[in-house]
Amino acid sequence: MSARSAVVITGANGEIGHALIERLTEHGQDAVIALDLREPDPSVAKRCAQVVVGDVTDAASFERVSDQYDVRAVFHLAAMLSTSSEKSPERAQSVNVDGTLRALGFAMARSARRGAKVSFVFPSSIAAYGVPSLAEKQRAGAVREEQFNAPTTMYGVNKLYGEHLGRYYSRHYRQLAQEPNPPGVDFRSIRFPGIISAFTVPSGGTSDYLPEMLHAAAQGKDYACFVRDDTRIPFMAMPDAVDAILQLADADAAKLSSVVYNVSAFNPSPAEFSERVLRAFPQVKITYAPHEKRQGIVDTWPADLDDSLARRDWAWAPKYSLDRMIDEYLLPNVKQRYAGV
Repeated sequence: MSARSAVVITGANGEIGHALIERLTEHGQDAVIALDLREPDPSVAKRCAQVVVGDVTDAASFERVSDQYDVRAVFHLAAMLSTSSEKSPERAQSVNVDGTLRALGFAMARSARRGAKVSFVFPSSIAAYGVPSLAEKQRAGAVREEQFNAPTTMYGVNKLYGEHLGRYYSRHYRQLAQEPNPPGVDFRSIRFPGIISAFTVPSGGTSDYLPEMLHAAAQGKDYACFVRDDTRIPFMAMPDAVDAILQLADADAAKLSSVVYNVSAFNPSPAEFSERVLRAFPQVKITYAPHEKRQGIVDTWPADLDDSLARRDWAWAPKYSLDRMIDEYLLPNVKQRYAGV
């Protein structure tokens, strides 16, 4: 009997990991193997064929992935986010770079075992950009993948380097040993904007001000936004983020002209978003108390992303506009989540 096809998800206990595991187990035939520092929530763990509790920087964590599965894909979600990475850049380097190397090495080894490439999907970030000034940010408009690749944060540096590592392993790496080269990895990366989820409250991200605002208001709590009311960066709804990951993973390799793709959906300012939040929760108060360092980071990120390459190569198109996200996805779910609070 042939081994069952499987996918490995690192960082499985994060907000994208939860959503991705739910989607894969609802509609896919692959076994899901979850790897995270913490035991996943029971609702997530029960969907997984195997759960590995371990650190992505430790090769032993990957060695514990069962040999009974034919690993065809790795979704490498594990990362320290932007604000957390600024507080501990050495740990960020270890998790975001060394962890990615470990995951790539695991994928390379599994490709040799199965005699076919292992797909490796790497969520990158808008943090990979570094626009030098607000004036330049306003002039630039929607930014392409190759522009302003001079990040100003450790997280951004790590993510940009992760993209380059994947490009190297998928296009240039050659085994130096005498035996034949393994098939290798098929590396594909998405530069995500801020992601807004109705079901999980993010922590450690510099783009978290909009989801934090919403979740606070839904609980009847006032919120002091940590960036200016006119700050503008792109965002998307969590269901679209998961769609993007799966669509890129399934895209025909022959049609892909790049290993790194922008995706985006809308880019409201906090003032614009708060108008919709206050319409739904008029009893709360939203104020602005910009945090100097976090504001400085966001000011270096593009006001919008040009995702025309993804639209051309793999027919990317978000399902959720800002209004549809709020009316059909966010409000019904957060109201249900916090009912009675």
